Amino acid sequence: MAVIRTIHNQPPDADTLGGRLSRTREAMGLSIGLVARRVGVAPKTVQEWENDRSEPGVDRLSLLAGVLSVNLVWLLHGVGDAPVDDIGPDPLLAIAAQHEKLLRMHAETGQMIERLQRELGRLADERLQS
Repeated sequence: MAVIRTIHNQPPDADTLGGRLSRTREAMGLSIGLVARRVGVAPKTVQEWENDRSEPGVDRLSLLAGVLSVNLVWLLHGVGDAPVDDIGPDPLLAIAAQHEKLLRMHAETGQMIERLQRELGRLADERLQS
């Protein structure tokens, strides 16, 4: 019986091109807008790629792989070494830092909601007075 060997030790990533693209982009902390600017397309185009509604052309695939620092073959087919989620030598510190970031974002969101509520109230008062 023949033994089938491959050059890769791991099974292929079963996700789609769009799934690998979005996972990698999010893991790197990049926005859709930033990736779109770096590869020269509209943000909606990147969203369509991530949702598997369309696929980038060869020139854009190469740019995407470079922007995301991944192997083009892995991005296309899920074969080879996937990017490593580098959380550093101390996972507790990394998670604590992420927690702090989320708390700051939560506070900022609360402030934005309060400003919107005040503005809505002001606009509603103006409408009632006219």
